Amino acid sequence: MEQQKEKAIDVEKLLSNKLKGVSVAALESGVAKVISELVGEDYKCTIGEVKYTLFSGADFHVKIELTYNPQS
Repeated sequence: MEQQKEKAIDVEKLLSNKLKGVSVAALESGVAKVISELVGEDYKCTIGEVKYTLFSGADFHVKIELTYNPQS
């Protein structure tokens, strides 16, 4: 029988949360762009308080709203 090799967990990589280097404005812009492309209407995104988690994650509230544009 072959024994499965266990991969070593890179704890340093796991604990260095790269999300902290991404601006909230960039996240809002990216989410709004994707939603707008999917739906075919202009949407805006607002992200509330960001809480970064220990294991390279983040928790936050996302609000998506249709952008009112009287010229369209």
